[in-house]
Amino acid sequence: MKKFTKEHEWISVEGNVGTVGITDYAQKQLGDVVYVTMTKDIGSQVSQGEDAAEIESVKSVSQIFTPVSGEILEFNKIFEDETKSGIVNEDPYNAGWIFKIKISNLSDIDSLLSESQYNDYIKNL
Repeated sequence: MKKFTKEHEWISVEGNVGTVGITDYAQKQLGDVVYVTMTKDIGSQVSQGEDAAEIESVKSVSQIFTPVSGEILEFNKIFEDETKSGIVNEDPYNAGWIFKIKISNLSDIDSLLSESQYNDYIKNL
C-alpha cells in the first residue's frame, strides 16, 4: 500500500515499517537533485509532519517531512555517495527511497492520500 502527503512525500507500508521518499511530481519540481541527507539520527523518534531529511537540488533546498510518527530505522545508503543523488530523479518510487520508519501509530496512515486522491490534488497545483 502506497500513500501520499500534500507535501509530496510517499510512504509504502509493510507491517509496521514504512519506506518514505518524494513523489515524481516533487522531483520534477526540484530539478536535478544533488544531495540528500537526514536531519534526524537513526533511532530518533519523530512525529507525523516533522522534518526528517533534506533534499538539495540545483534550484533549492527542501525539507522532507515524515508522513507518520515513529522511529527512524534506516537511511538509504546510496545517498552516502553524493554523485548518486540523482537516483531520486530517475527512480523516486523504488531505488530513490530516502528513509525507513517503524510506525508507532498505524492510524496515522488513515490521514494520508490514496494515489488517486494525490493525483487529483496535483492536477490543481
